[in-house]
Amino acid sequence: MINVIGAGLAGCEAAWQLAERGITIKLYEMKPKKMSPAHKSENFAELVCSNSLRADGLHNAVGLLKEELRKLDSIIMSTADVTKVPAGGALAVDRDGFSAAVTEKIKAHPNIKVIHEEVTTIPSDCPTIIAAGPLASDALAEEIAILTGKQHLHFFDAAAPIVTKESVDFSSAFYQARYDKGGDDYINCPMTKDEYLEFYHNLIEAQLAPLNENVDKPNVFEGCMPVETMAKRGEDTLRFGPLKPVGLTAPDGTRPYAVVQLRQDNADGTLYNLVGFQTRLTFGEQSRVFSLIPALRNAEFVRFGVMHRNTYIDSPQLLDNTFKYKDGLYFAGQITGVEGYVESTASGLLAGINMAHEILGKPPMILPRTTALGALAAYISNQSITDFQPMNINFGIMEPLERKIRDKREKALAISKKSLNFLEDYAKMNQI
Repeated sequence: MINVIGAGLAGCEAAWQLAERGITIKLYEMKPKKMSPAHKSENFAELVCSNSLRADGLHNAVGLLKEELRKLDSIIMSTADVTKVPAGGALAVDRDGFSAAVTEKIKAHPNIKVIHEEVTTIPSDCPTIIAAGPLASDALAEEIAILTGKQHLHFFDAAAPIVTKESVDFSSAFYQARYDKGGDDYINCPMTKDEYLEFYHNLIEAQLAPLNENVDKPNVFEGCMPVETMAKRGEDTLRFGPLKPVGLTAPDGTRPYAVVQLRQDNADGTLYNLVGFQTRLTFGEQSRVFSLIPALRNAEFVRFGVMHRNTYIDSPQLLDNTFKYKDGLYFAGQITGVEGYVESTASGLLAGINMAHEILGKPPMILPRTTALGALAAYISNQSITDFQPMNINFGIMEPLERKIRDKREKALAISKKSLNFLEDYAKMNQI
């Protein structure tokens, strides 16, 4: 019997990989008895920030990572593929439908026993994977700190608000995917220069919600930076970031000065989230400031943005490239310092497969840096890193090609092809 602590993306993936190899699992999940500040649903694999798993093409590193996961029978990827919603070149899912489907599959597996209770001490009687996520309960976080003997690092993460489609003012908004990739997958909310400047100045002066943490300057991960923090970097920062108008054309044939994009959040297409609008503003200020966007002047917010603390361990000093801390104990998910839904899933898959191999007496699955999975595992176990920070998958941490290719897209596709060819041969040879 194996313990898996946490039924998020990483925990569900790890449990599934073990169970599919004939190993019985006790999957611990504290919800619904106890909820973290960011979680709202009782279901497993809850997406607390965006409903997007980011780019889905092989010209992008995260797209490659998704395809690698598909080849290794990831439960998270197979479920995402059947619950996807329109999102241009990205893979986005019906948030609730996705989590419900993962929960149903996990609970129905004969080798998985779900236990709804908080784990406050790390079990020592049988092998364990700690996939408690970046919002592990205080008691478990303290246990992890004692176990590793390392000071926990932390950063603050933020989630974007969600509005109803029917409350969007379509006399100002229009449908279009950037560069017309996909169909009419996004609702675009354009602004003139005057409208943008009014919004901008109100945004940077708006009241922030308290952090409830004994720190003065939280370390905010760049990939989930609050929109107001980004705005304070300069008047045009948002226009070169989440509000960039390039690739979009208004119905009158002009390019807007700035554009806020709304992405479909559920399969029914009734809810949309504000892309790139993670925020720490108070709820009242969110309603006031975001309603200055013309198309959102009468917006109905069904969820306001929230900010919460994420914790992660100093993985390069603690874990090897199989995500093992020591025999019989593995870590997985964002607590290891991987950043993003797909990366968390990847860590759960690697930890689950390698835990299974350890139990079954098989050699560990150690992939080269020519694969996205191997590069991610190498990054979190690279002991030469002295200032460890969370990292999304990217081509920069993968092994470069032997031959130089100048065209960026062609180079990315060549890297992806090499990776997938290797992974397919490896899986067949080693019966993964």
